Amino acid sequence: MQQMTSEDIDRIIGDMTVPKAFLATVQEHGDRVALRWRNADDSWGEWTFDDYGERVAEVAAGLAALGIGHGDRVVLMMRNIPQFHIVDMACLMLAATPVSIYNSSSPDQVDYLVNHCGAKLAVVQDVGFLERFQAVRSNLADLETIVVLEARDSDELPDGVLPHSVLHAHGSVDLAEASQVASPDDLATLIYTSGTTGPPKAVMIDHRNVSWEVESLGILIGEHPQLDSLVGKRGISYLPMAHIAERATGHYQPVYRGLEITTCPDPTTVAQYLGAVKPHIFFGVPRVWEKIYAGVNAALAADPDRKQQFDDGVAAAMPLAEKVDWGTATDEEQGTWDFLQDVFAQVRGLVGLDECLVAITGAAPIPADLLRWYRALGIPLSEVYGMSENTGAMTWRAIKVKPGTVGPAVPGCDVRLADDGEIICRGGNVFRGYLNDPEKTAEALDDDGWLHSGDIGEVDDDGFFKIVDRKKELIITAGGKNISPANLEAALKMIPLVGQACAIGDQRPFVSALVVLDPDVAPAWATSKGIEFSSLAELAAHPDVVAAIDDGLAEAMAEFNNAEKVKKVRVLGEEWLPDSDLLTPTSKLKRRGIHARYEAEIAALYS
Repeated sequence: MQQMTSEDIDRIIGDMTVPKAFLATVQEHGDRVALRWRNADDSWGEWTFDDYGERVAEVAAGLAALGIGHGDRVVLMMRNIPQFHIVDMACLMLAATPVSIYNSSSPDQVDYLVNHCGAKLAVVQDVGFLERFQAVRSNLADLETIVVLEARDSDELPDGVLPHSVLHAHGSVDLAEASQVASPDDLATLIYTSGTTGPPKAVMIDHRNVSWEVESLGILIGEHPQLDSLVGKRGISYLPMAHIAERATGHYQPVYRGLEITTCPDPTTVAQYLGAVKPHIFFGVPRVWEKIYAGVNAALAADPDRKQQFDDGVAAAMPLAEKVDWGTATDEEQGTWDFLQDVFAQVRGLVGLDECLVAITGAAPIPADLLRWYRALGIPLSEVYGMSENTGAMTWRAIKVKPGTVGPAVPGCDVRLADDGEIICRGGNVFRGYLNDPEKTAEALDDDGWLHSGDIGEVDDDGFFKIVDRKKELIITAGGKNISPANLEAALKMIPLVGQACAIGDQRPFVSALVVLDPDVAPAWATSKGIEFSSLAELAAHPDVVAAIDDGLAEAMAEFNNAEKVKKVRVLGEEWLPDSDLLTPTSKLKRRGIHARYEAEIAALYS
């Protein structure tokens, strides 16, 4: 691939903004399906890009009638529904800034977020979300109006709360005119960090950042032998739009590239949507990929002979996957690969990924062997690395992948290691700073424009980066040994019965871990062994389960030296759920929350 600089991409995007890109897509691909959703009766609804454009023009007029204009902030609290895309884009047509917040936000969090960004208007999906705002409404000094999408004109609503019809009662703006209002330097959104290390910070992302990142990724997509364009290709939106990964993949890519998006309002049902949608592109956090993996293995567990044949086939395919990907396979190896892919076709079809051309994992570490497992099955999983502060992707490659790495720098982005091993980057995808927080901005962005990720990394001779760990999350044992918990946790999750793990050991004499039984695999395994149980918690305490995990521990820790190895584990039967006091919405560990919840169990490991 030709070496691209940030300036090269600047020249390509020119003065592009999100509204201008949207208008171009509507004009060029207006009759193509843009947004799809499942109705209550299980039928499917859809809007074309022409429909999308008409609704954006109408809602923009409604927002303008409510006083929304250039620079105003509009808070959005919705599930993954097609209306999100309409309202977000309508805000941008007025050069306002839409700010999506997590649906789990408590009234106190709503209070903080709405006041911090100075939102003038809020658009919420239903009365349940409205109640969170009303509980702190007297504190929201700048918030003038709340619109409830699922409220009707006949509903009795509090003062300052209006039904969705208000957005459709003022005609339509001229999209061609409206698309010229925002400039590349205007804010396209604020992304609030998850707040695991303090109050959430508001990442300021402007239209230039978005255009730059989409163009950079477009260059990589153009390298794919089967995917020179996203027009008409299918994707699923199911992760929170408050997270940069979903906003970039499920919102901006369709706007710029014509990707068709099916909205999935309940992320726990995404497996059902995979089978129905058959996406060409699918992004999932590691926990999603782990759940699919566990489901396949649980289904096979009922027939041990068949499972052994399947595992043998995967083992044979793993070394071939890399050779085929890099074009170094012999004719014989290619023939073996093709045969195995025919064998695995049924499994790909059962999980709904038989038409997937690009499968991506990100937002948290994934075990390298799990990524290899998917690639052996012919599901082209690759790992992306980045953060909200660089508009999503800093390193990634869809083809010629090296499992265990997060790929090379995306085109135009300069990524390197600082003297202490921290990954830093510079380019047009780097954010403007944190809203109202110059001190934190100065910590993240140095005087030369380098974004400091807070992650320790390594880079090989081909420019492929590997994440070692968060600087602030390294375990320092009582003996002074610095250890990466993420690497240990990734290894622990490859023990078949383990679904989730958290390494413990800071200022302790040795490293231990909390491990959570996989809710799909563990019951199937227990049944095959004739173990009776009434709950996962009961199963977690069963001596045979504990013994099986202890047996797997030795193999999982084989690659680590003695000081690093997890010596003891406590098995738990309570699955850690995303968007809780234990996990962020994208399933990153909230270590402080886990340590607090399981204080007694951790103490027992060291007693």
